[in-house]
Amino acid sequence: MFEQPCACKPRLQAAFRRKNCPEYPEQSSPFPRFCGLSYVRPHTFSMMVIPANVQSMWREYLDIVRDVEESRFYEAFSFGDSPAMADELGQLVLSRIKRATAGSVWSYEDAGKPIPKKGDLSVVTDSSGKPLCIIETIQVDIVPFDRVTSEFASIEGEGDGSLTYWRDAHRAYFTRECASSMRVFSDSIPLACEQFKVVYPLPAQSAG
Repeated sequence: MFEQPCACKPRLQAAFRRKNCPEYPEQSSPFPRFCGLSYVRPHTFSMMVIPANVQSMWREYLDIVRDVEESRFYEAFSFGDSPAMADELGQLVLSRIKRATAGSVWSYEDAGKPIPKKGDLSVVTDSSGKPLCIIETIQVDIVPFDRVTSEFASIEGEGDGSLTYWRDAHRAYFTRECASSMRVFSDSIPLACEQFKVVYPLPAQSAG
């Protein structure tokens, strides 16, 4: 397994703080779990209570898409580790420029929650907790920091979209998070590289 001294938080959450391996024997579980670049969730994950500040948007979405099960709700959160970052990245998501995010595997484990999986739905908020949009997870890959590709950096949609920018910005981000947890950043830390799409509001509503 990759040595990971860092317990970084991939998201500044508004209401809550994604093969074979000897450490994780085979078991009957609907979730995968981590071992190297694979992930097996060791336990089931109870659906989180939908926070009051996002319930209105969530209900609007359910009224429009009637076949969505509430059990698909994963979390309500804002991006980054500062109000300014939360607002900036939230707008990039709302405008469909930012379509991916990366977080330390261990941050999920330390929080006692699984990595988001395909089909999960989350509400993105701004720094004040105002809901901006609902995103659906479409893919999650476990990749060491130093093996994140230029394609993924482009999908993240931050800065100039280059891998160089991605590495500089995320190295600084994860280093801050590690320091706050009395840990040391490493280029080999495994990341949950999540791709998502905005499912609500619809493009016409966002433009309006």
